[in-house]
Amino acid sequence: MNQTLLQAAALIIPLIVAIVFHEVAHGWTALALGDPTAQEQRRLSLNPLRHVDPMGTIVLPGFLALAGLPIFGWAKPVPVNRWRLNDPRRGMMAVAAAGPGTNLVLAAVGAVLLGVLVRLAGDAEGAGLTFAAMNLNNFITINVFLALFNLLPIPPFDGSHIVEGLLPRRAARQYERFRPYGFPLLIVLLLVVPYFFPQWGIVRRVVLPPVIWATDHYYTLAQFVAGA
Repeated sequence: MNQTLLQAAALIIPLIVAIVFHEVAHGWTALALGDPTAQEQRRLSLNPLRHVDPMGTIVLPGFLALAGLPIFGWAKPVPVNRWRLNDPRRGMMAVAAAGPGTNLVLAAVGAVLLGVLVRLAGDAEGAGLTFAAMNLNNFITINVFLALFNLLPIPPFDGSHIVEGLLPRRAARQYERFRPYGFPLLIVLLLVVPYFFPQWGIVRRVVLPPVIWATDHYYTLAQFVAGA
């Protein structure tokens, strides 16, 4: 039981940190580009209680992990009013990109810290070191996965806002009409399709290959810092 609790904690802690920084990055970028909505609603805080959605951040990811299904979740979205941005079209692209970009930076920080831990620990062993290593390993993987997963061009993911900004205005308006159907489509693609057609899984076929590729490079950085 204790081992199970440790494994759960080593998953939940990095997940919460990754999601909180992801959301706050949206808010700070929006503020820098002219939209103070998140600041006005006191959402530019690293306090997890202001961002964590109990169902989307903890319960659902935990259930999916235990069931061996693709893990995804959400936090309370940081409010952004695109019409208060200095340049709504390009500004929204920057706000959307800030979340995944922050996760990739956090993954690098995690890799450096893991390398430092390995260098300092040497051959030492202990429950504390094991727990720290588990957290840092999960922190790297979760941040990379969260970054690349959110870049999928499916509403409400960040990638959809980036694609919308890149499209010609007429095509962008047509694409925006698709937004209300994004979440139901997401459920179908992530849960229904893999259940009936495992070989078509969007996570396994589309998301995991670049996640594995990127994660390998972060571990290379960790090995460099560790002096391995």
